[in-house]
Amino acid sequence: MRATILYGPRDIRFEECDEPKILESTDALIRIAVTCVCGSDLWPYRGLQPLDGPTPMGHEYCGVVEDVGRAVKLIKPGQFVIGSFATSDNTCPNCEYGYPSSCVHREFITRAQAPLLRVPLADGTLVPTPGIPSDDLLPSLLAASDVLGTGWFAADAANVKPGATVLVVGDGAVGLLGVLSAKQMGAERIIAMSCHAPRQKLAREFGATDIVAERGEAGVERIMDMTRGIGVDSALECVGTQESMMQAIHATRRGGSVSYVGIPHGVELDGQALFFGHVHLHGGPAPVRKYLPKLIDLVLNGKIKPGKVFDLELPLAQVAEGYRAMDERRAIKTLLRP
Repeated sequence: MRATILYGPRDIRFEECDEPKILESTDALIRIAVTCVCGSDLWPYRGLQPLDGPTPMGHEYCGVVEDVGRAVKLIKPGQFVIGSFATSDNTCPNCEYGYPSSCVHREFITRAQAPLLRVPLADGTLVPTPGIPSDDLLPSLLAASDVLGTGWFAADAANVKPGATVLVVGDGAVGLLGVLSAKQMGAERIIAMSCHAPRQKLAREFGATDIVAERGEAGVERIMDMTRGIGVDSALECVGTQESMMQAIHATRRGGSVSYVGIPHGVELDGQALFFGHVHLHGGPAPVRKYLPKLIDLVLNGKIKPGKVFDLELPLAQVAEGYRAMDERRAIKTLLRP
């Protein structure tokens, strides 16, 4: 079997690897239908996140179950399933509190850019669909495994309510699906920060009412002008940089909520500024498994089409081009077919 391995900055290879096997009685093996490149994959790809040697890549996946361990009771061979990037048993206290991405037995999926994937804690991690979905639904179901679930968490954690004014910082796949999620939750005004025309267009298609191209302090000033000096009710930070975090916090009204779902790199918060800012902060690895049943239902019933964030499709063997296209911002998100 060939799989995707990152050796160093911009050195991605598709090469021979051992096929995964059932290692624990709670495992499942999945034949991947579609996988993809995530924006978070670009941090190590660009050398901004250290690697401990050659690293298997990929954490977004859906496909058909080929085999399960003897302790797996709910997931059956032949089912089509979608899973989270973080495994969960769905029984520990953290799972019961609604945070399966902090399950006490959590493992992070890291080998999904391959034809076959081992998924630990299969019963708690995977969600089956009623049958085998049609090919046209695969991109949207794949999106549910991470970027849609993360965008949904961003809106949920930012306390988006019907009638709210919402700011989305970041025009990658997560930010765009944060727009879609805020729209689904009833936001009245959704301001997307983006300076890229194709992404602006998709943001409006997903429900953005306003586009702000300015960044940094100029972007905050523009938001404050648009909200009569008050700020937004909810801000979704979907990037993970110091600038994006400050934009979100400084553009939020007193008593408003800021979510942060972009993996932080170099983010430092000033305690005194936060103290007087009077905003709620909540974020972290998205509890995707918590939302999967609802998101899958929305996709299967045609209520949402999050798969539109995939604007480049390639054979898995051309995964290196998928990374390059996203790195160079020639693509929002690359879909890969084994």
